[in-house]
Amino acid sequence: MRKLLGILILFSVLGACKKTEKAIAEVENQELEFNYRKMPEKVSINPDATAIVEEWQQFKDLNASMDVLYKATNNEDLSLAIDDLIEKEKKMADGKYPELFDTFQVKSRQRVLRTFLYKTKASILENQPTTEPTVKVLEAYNSIRKQLNVIMNSQLDKKLILDEA
Repeated sequence: MRKLLGILILFSVLGACKKTEKAIAEVENQELEFNYRKMPEKVSINPDATAIVEEWQQFKDLNASMDVLYKATNNEDLSLAIDDLIEKEKKMADGKYPELFDTFQVKSRQRVLRTFLYKTKASILENQPTTEPTVKVLEAYNSIRKQLNVIMNSQLDKKLILDEA
C-alpha cells in the first residue's frame, strides 16, 4: 500500500513538471518584436485648425515626437520614442491650451493617449508584444487630431444666434 502511494505521488509530481515546461516553451514562441508595418497613417488636420496648432508649442512638440514613433523599426527605437512621448504629453497636459481647443473632448482624448503610452511602455519593460499597444497609441493620437478637425468644422456663431432671438 505504501509503495503504491509512493508511486502515485511520484507520477503526479512528474506529470506536473511536464506541464510547466510546455507553458515556458509557448511563451518563448510568441512574437515579441515590434512590427512597424502595421502602423496606421496619421490623420491630417484641416487648414483652419493648422493655423491654431502652429502657435501651440506643446502640441507641435508632441507631433514631432509622434513622427519619431512612426520611424521606429525595433523595440529599442520604440522605447526611446515612447519615453520622449510620455515627457511631451506631460508638458502638453500641464501647458496652456488654445482657447478653442481647451475643451473636455480634447483633454479626454489626451488622457486616452497617456493611458496607451504607459501600456506600451509596460509592454516594452515586460518583454510583451508591443505592436498592438503602439497601434492603440497612434489611434488615440489620430483621435485627438480628428477632434481638432471636428471642433473647427462645427463652430457656431453665438452672436448670430443670440441676435436672431
